[in-house]
Amino acid sequence: MNPVFAELQIFRDVEPRSAAMNMALDETLLEHASSPVLRFYGWARPSLSFGYFGSLADLSEMDRTRDVVRRWTGGGVVLHGSDFTYSVILPSKNEVHLPSARFIYTELHEAIRRALSDEGFVRLAEQNAPKISEACFANPVVADVLAHGRKIAGAAQRRTRAGLLHQGSIQYEALPCRFAEAFASELSPHLQPQTFAPEILERAEHLVAEKYGTTAWLRRR
Repeated sequence: MNPVFAELQIFRDVEPRSAAMNMALDETLLEHASSPVLRFYGWARPSLSFGYFGSLADLSEMDRTRDVVRRWTGGGVVLHGSDFTYSVILPSKNEVHLPSARFIYTELHEAIRRALSDEGFVRLAEQNAPKISEACFANPVVADVLAHGRKIAGAAQRRTRAGLLHQGSIQYEALPCRFAEAFASELSPHLQPQTFAPEILERAEHLVAEKYGTTAWLRRR
């Protein structure tokens, strides 16, 4: 099977970060990336993200005990902290044609399925399930990853002139200890470890202060 990407820059963000900073770093990477990027990251404390078109008013009081952030991508409510989170950035720079968002969604989830190939009950959803909740993981859609019929991996996306941002969450307690390496290897044979340049962190901090960490961003709509 052909790899999804000829090469892939890998940011393994070993420092757990605030919800706002995680969102800001993803947007910053989309602004600056010149080739495809895969970022793995964690959360400084239990958090909740909701999609760009969601409403803070829809969250319960219990939800708001977590660090809450509005994503730049769409989708529903996702709880973070014990999940495995990653983002993929596909820049439009130097690209004649970017694959469709749906193609990337399917290919990334297929790579997750292959990385879990020892789990014979893992498959991709073939159709959308009826929406029963604002919670992302309650509503499988086509190409989400299922285990024993339960959604274990979903994602949200945003496409701009700069490229495509894909933010994914995997909620599966039995992930192998080297899952990240297996997933990355399924995506590309040429992995290039990276660290954040000072200007990337500075720009992300600015986005936290001006956007993701603000009440105005949380309450927009």
